[in-house]
Amino acid sequence: MTSSEDEDRRRAEKARQVGLFRYSLIQDLLDSTLTDRERGRLARELTEKEHADPFGRQVKVSRGTIDRWTRAYRGGGFAALVPEPRKAVPRTPPEALELAAAAALKREDPGRTAAQTQRILRTTQGWSPTERTLQRHFVAAGLTGTSGDKSVFGRFEATSGNELWTGDALHGPKIGGRKTSLFACIDDHSRAIGGTGLGSRRTPSASPPSCGRPCPPAVSRSRSTSTTGPRSWTRGCCGPALGRRSG
Repeated sequence: MTSSEDEDRRRAEKARQVGLFRYSLIQDLLDSTLTDRERGRLARELTEKEHADPFGRQVKVSRGTIDRWTRAYRGGGFAALVPEPRKAVPRTPPEALELAAAAALKREDPGRTAAQTQRILRTTQGWSPTERTLQRHFVAAGLTGTSGDKSVFGRFEATSGNELWTGDALHGPKIGGRKTSLFACIDDHSRAIGGTGLGSRRTPSASPPSCGRPCPPAVSRSRSTSTTGPRSWTRGCCGPALGRRSG
């Protein structure tokens, strides 16, 4: 006996047990000598109690179910109480098959666009997902781009420490009614803060940031440094690389 036949046999046996359970509940109601009032009282008593089903669970059965089983037995006998085994038929949604076909077309020609893939599917299979659906599917499947290189371009970083510092400034709090600016310089490679300083445009003698380190070969100054405050408050960090201008 194959595994499929064995599974069918087990399902049939479970269905027969369910039929026996249903019959055990309604057998007293099938007595033709009962009056309608007596039959109704028995049915109410059955609905108020818990019953052990064939699988060991305690269940309650509604009055409507009791009446339905009773009518089924009278119309078709015991066979009418046995539930039909469920037949599960595997079914793959057509959309999934279409997306798989679309992915195969994309892999065949990586330069093929979603619009071209859609036209091919409509011609060969009569239907196709929308162009946007195909695009999202290609992105999710990693089928976009000309190669799988994930390198990041455009990010510059100094090769070693103290090679390049970057200076920047921002508006600080008002002190004594005067606007202040906060300046800092950072090492481009290690991201270490080389120096900081807080000054006012009206205080030429304000000390620029100083870190006590030798100046790097190159200094990069942010645009905001020259537009929101003195050209450089990083003289202490960068020496004469950026001339200090007050006022």
